[in-house]
Amino acid sequence: MNDFSKMWQTALIEIETAVSQANFSTWFKETAIIKEQDGTVYLGVPNSFTQEWLQKKFHNAILRILRQMDERVRALEYVITKEEAGNPQAKKVSAPTPTMAIPLQDFYISKEDNLNPRYTFETFIVGPFNELAHAASQTVVKTPGQTYNPLFIYGETGRGKTHLIQAVGNRIKALYPNKKVFYLTSERFGNELLTALQEGKAQQFKDKYRGYDVLIMDDVQFFSGKEKFQEEFFHLFNLFRDSGRQLVFSSDKHPNTLPGLEERLRGRFNAGMVLDIPEPDHESRMYIVRAKCAAYNITLSPEAVDFISSAIKDNIREIEGVVNIIACQSQFKSRELNLNEIRNILKNNTKPKKLLSVKEVVKVVSDFYNLSEDTIYNKTRRKEVVRPRQVVMYLLREDFNVSFPSIGEKLGGRDHTTVIHSYNKVKEEIKEDTLLSQEINQIRSML
Repeated sequence: MNDFSKMWQTALIEIETAVSQANFSTWFKETAIIKEQDGTVYLGVPNSFTQEWLQKKFHNAILRILRQMDERVRALEYVITKEEAGNPQAKKVSAPTPTMAIPLQDFYISKEDNLNPRYTFETFIVGPFNELAHAASQTVVKTPGQTYNPLFIYGETGRGKTHLIQAVGNRIKALYPNKKVFYLTSERFGNELLTALQEGKAQQFKDKYRGYDVLIMDDVQFFSGKEKFQEEFFHLFNLFRDSGRQLVFSSDKHPNTLPGLEERLRGRFNAGMVLDIPEPDHESRMYIVRAKCAAYNITLSPEAVDFISSAIKDNIREIEGVVNIIACQSQFKSRELNLNEIRNILKNNTKPKKLLSVKEVVKVVSDFYNLSEDTIYNKTRRKEVVRPRQVVMYLLREDFNVSFPSIGEKLGGRDHTTVIHSYNKVKEEIKEDTLLSQEINQIRSML
């Protein structure tokens, strides 16, 4: 472990794939390995807050990754590398002692099966949107290789597919210790095959995969257009099916809509159980937010839970990342965050929403207030029109970052100072007017 910088950069690549972008930017940006001594790695962090958070939430994951890179690593400690106000001396807080750190079986991804032991049915949040996929997965566990073989689960990124299919593997491991389970991505399968062909080890490659009883493969969309990979996989697929061994797959699309996939593979996938995990409904998203908050031991107001659930509709992983940041700031400020603070967190740490035209925003707001769209553009001062028009201006600026002059021009040729006045008026009123705040949140969910 002579080149600490290179070692940590390699570790960060794996960490980045395992956590949300928001978590990665917040907690790992200013970290570096300072030294290694007698199997203990000393990780430099910018302040005590980062140190406490990494130790509490990411310690075991970091240690696992470092141990995979170098088996001599036995423990991890944190060193504050920047001076803090009122405490010019850098502090060092020890992580668990080596004897405590080594048996991390609950967090250790086994090299034998690649399964993450944290992905279990017990930690999987079930709602109306994913209950069929969850039920089918549990059925597979009861009779591996007999019912729903293969099991194919598809859906957009961040909806829990990887968690669910690995939960199948972990439960089968627990119930059937003699069965050899293996999880991997289709990309890894393809890369291993390519290496085996280049090194003349194709038979060893085939023997390896033929030795498993349960094969769980993530992201099979990677096979699209790759004929050689599909051919080898097709033969392996047939072997598993013919010998009654279980196959579990995930993809971002239904097999029928995957481009560049051979028809014979489509047929094999469709011969089993194909289920999607659609966008979670609002009630499920609220439950997910509450569950994540409970895991971080924080409390959010019903309005805040509703706002987060309305703002992030299709990505459970993104919800978790946002709640993580909220928990961090709540701990730092020693209080519950208000709705405006949470709104700013979402604004800065979630992916941009799709672009909407001014006309689309006007239509949604007009429909919400039961007005015709034309009244928003007209220069009337009727009370029932002024408020909706101000809301349109506020949303265009706050949520879509449209310039004040452009908003004025699009909404009937109004002066930009009028738009600024309307924006500021709504921004101040929502701090006190609960009804207005709720109305805007509902409109945001419609947008």
